[in-house]
Amino acid sequence: MSDSAIPTTDITVIPEVIPTDLVVLDVREPHEWAAGHIEGAVHIPMGEIPARVGELDPSAPTLVVCHVGGRSARVTAWLHAQGYDVTNLEGGMDAWEQAGRPVAH
Repeated sequence: MSDSAIPTTDITVIPEVIPTDLVVLDVREPHEWAAGHIEGAVHIPMGEIPARVGELDPSAPTLVVCHVGGRSARVTAWLHAQGYDVTNLEGGMDAWEQAGRPVAH
């Protein structure tokens, strides 16, 4: 699957306050998560996604994030192919923080 087929958005489209019906899935490693994450995000490291995919609702709109967007793009592609309603955040947490968005610890 090419990158163009992966549903992607950028930080300018994401509202300041995450809607309650939007799931934020953070696929970074535990040490990255501990350094700061989006409030209310679900944390499943990329390598654990296949084993833990049952924890996700295929019909729930889900924003997938990582550090800069590479890992989340791969996870988004895989979940999208499985029928999940997912979108990759281009630029990941770097873009989130550069936009001055709040970070939880």
